[in-house]
Amino acid sequence: MRLSGRSIVDPFIVMDVMEAAAQAEAAGRHVIHMEVGQPGTAAPAKARAALASAMEEGALGYTVALGLPDLRARIAQLYGERHGVDLDPSRVIVTSGSSAGFLLAFTALFDAGDRVALGAPGYPSYRQILRALSLRPVDIQTRIEDRYQPVAADLPVDIEGLIVASPANPSGTMLDRGALAALIEACKARDAAFVSDEIYHGIEYEQKAVSALEITDESYVINSFSKYYSMTGWRVGWMVVPEDHVRTVERLAQNMFICPPHASQIAALAAMECEDELQSNLKVYAANRALMLDGLPRAGFDRIAPPDGAFYVYADVSGITDDAHALARDILDRAGVSVTPGLDFDKARGSGTLRFSYARSTADIEEGLLRLEKYMRAAGHIA
Repeated sequence: MRLSGRSIVDPFIVMDVMEAAAQAEAAGRHVIHMEVGQPGTAAPAKARAALASAMEEGALGYTVALGLPDLRARIAQLYGERHGVDLDPSRVIVTSGSSAGFLLAFTALFDAGDRVALGAPGYPSYRQILRALSLRPVDIQTRIEDRYQPVAADLPVDIEGLIVASPANPSGTMLDRGALAALIEACKARDAAFVSDEIYHGIEYEQKAVSALEITDESYVINSFSKYYSMTGWRVGWMVVPEDHVRTVERLAQNMFICPPHASQIAALAAMECEDELQSNLKVYAANRALMLDGLPRAGFDRIAPPDGAFYVYADVSGITDDAHALARDILDRAGVSVTPGLDFDKARGSGTLRFSYARSTADIEEGLLRLEKYMRAAGHIA
């Protein structure tokens, strides 16, 4: 039986890295996980309790396609609390994770063959989802001096859309208000759609992330409960769209997904009232970030743009190797630390980069940095 051409997408290499780490652990080795882009903490306690209670009270069936009204209203309230934006809850659409948000956004906004720009390095699934929808991803090669974020002057003229992430994966860097506004204006001048991936909002350190909704209503904003709320496996997120796009996205959501998981929506609503626990998690990430910014340069990984948010550091290792995949495998084999080669994030230059995640416990980060320094010294990369 034949396969479609659009089904031929690249594998997600980090999943292969995770599998190699799992095999090492199965063989009895102790592995420090710096490859995984997910919190090491569970969903907030009150979220788990709310779901347990709901399961005892009755069946959890379909909800309306746009999500539970109470959850949509609470998400809208969040934008007032975080960003000073008065958001109409009718513009909020609850999704089956941010991945469903990307599918809905790209399907609603673009036709087959349209060109959609994205920064490189960037989250690899943007590119693969675009290709699976018969769209054409256009990489913008970002620079370390621009902190691995696209700048308006580099935006191609002939595009139908742009997707940006701030804080970004894999770099953890953010766009300030001026840079974000310039990109939005550049899209407007090209009659191109603007999609803002804000799934790491809430995980910020020295300054708050700026939402595209602070600047314009004419954008798609995608967010998730996966990162700040520690709910990766629950598969619940949201998107905010212009008022006149709601019905279009609703029709797509009805047919593609029916509705987001009812159970996850109940837990998500409760998670939004767990700020003390969530801020405790953030303090762990902040401590881990400080350790990484000190320990990685001492281990020889000094070509980095310090992250503003999320829980990643992206390092240029082109002075060490032109095969980051082999380097990552050697680090796992000899040091017992699992890190991600940059091949997923930047097809042109990823063979000379590594991504380090610091989402796990502080004890793990301390041990991982010691192992990395020992490895790099033994390999002759540092004195």
